[in-house]
Amino acid sequence: MANSVIDRTTIDSPAAWRGPDMLKRADWIHCLSEAEIAEIDAAYRQVRTHGIPLAEIEKETFPAPKFAMLAERVRDYLENGPGLFLIRGFPIERYDMAAQRAIYWGMGKHLGTAVTQSSDGDLLGDVRDASFDINSRTGRGYRSSQELTFHCDSADVTALFVLRNAKSGGISRFASSLEAHNEMARRDRDLLDVMFEPFHWSLQGQEAPGESPYYQQPIFSMQDGHFASRYIKTQVHFAEKFAGAPPLTQRQRAALALFDSITDEPDFGFEMMLSPGDLEILNNHTAMHARTEFEDEPGPNKHRHLLRLWLSMPNSRPLSPLMGFIYRDQRPGTVRGGFRAHSGTRVHETPL
Repeated sequence: MANSVIDRTTIDSPAAWRGPDMLKRADWIHCLSEAEIAEIDAAYRQVRTHGIPLAEIEKETFPAPKFAMLAERVRDYLENGPGLFLIRGFPIERYDMAAQRAIYWGMGKHLGTAVTQSSDGDLLGDVRDASFDINSRTGRGYRSSQELTFHCDSADVTALFVLRNAKSGGISRFASSLEAHNEMARRDRDLLDVMFEPFHWSLQGQEAPGESPYYQQPIFSMQDGHFASRYIKTQVHFAEKFAGAPPLTQRQRAALALFDSITDEPDFGFEMMLSPGDLEILNNHTAMHARTEFEDEPGPNKHRHLLRLWLSMPNSRPLSPLMGFIYRDQRPGTVRGGFRAHSGTRVHETPL
C-alpha cells in the first residue's frame, strides 16, 4: 500500500507534545556562547577576506566546528525529538545586511541543504511584508503581514533567522501536528482516516505555464512506521475554486474542522516573541508554526525582517509516495521538497 499502514491509534513519540510542557523545558533551546559567536564571526571574516561570493559559501569555506557540533544536536532534536529547536543570542546588530545574509547562509550550510522556496528559485528567502493577500490566488504568507494560522512549509525543515521585529505583533506560535493526530485518534477515528486520504491543494501561482494549478496530497501520511503531516489551510481551501477541481467533501470539511478546533485550543501549542539574533528551526513533518498579525514601524530599514531557509536534512525520514508532488524523492536523507524553480536558483535578496 503506497501510504503504508495507517495508524488509527495514538502514536507514542517525543514529537507529540503540548505547549505548556514545552515551555517547562529548556533542552530544545541553546544560547550561543561567546566562543561560538567568535567562531562564526571568524568564519565570516575569512569569507570576506577571500572575497567568496554568497552563492559559493560552503561548509569548507565557512569553518565553524563548534556550530557544526551544535548542528548535529539540532538535527537529532528535529528528527528524533520534539521537532523544534531554538538557537538564541547571535549579536545580529553588529553586522550590516550583506554580512547577516552571508553568516546565515554559512550557518545553514552546516545544518542541511537549501531548497527553493518559490518558482522564482529563491534559496534564501526574505520574510517581510510585501502587501500580499494570503487569501488570493498567489498569496504567500511570508510576504504578508496578515495572521498566519498553523501550517507546515513545503520542505523537510524550516529555519528562520530574526533580523528585526515589527512595531507590534508578529508573535510566533508552535504546535505538534503529531499531537493533533493523536487527539483526533482519541476523538473521532473515522475523521482521522479522512486525513490520510488525498486532498486537492492550490499551487498558489507557483505552477509552470500549462501546468495544473492544483495537485493532490494527503494531510497525514505514514511510511515505514514514520508519520508525516503537511497542512496549509489556505492552499487546501483555495484549490476547490479552480475550474475542474472537485469541492471538499462533507467528510473532508468535518475532518479539517476537527483538526482546526484541536489546534486552536488555548493550551494545545504555545507562543513566544522571537528576538533579533534568534534562529528557530522546525521539522515540518511533525510540527507546525503560525504567526499573529503585525504592524511595521514606518520608514526604510525599520520593517519586520526575517531570513528563511527551507532545508533538506541528511537524517530525514522516509515519506509516502503520496507526498511525491512536493517531495519528488521520498527516500530518507535525500535532497527534496520546495517548489520547482522556473528559471534557475538564486540567493540574493528577494525583491519587494
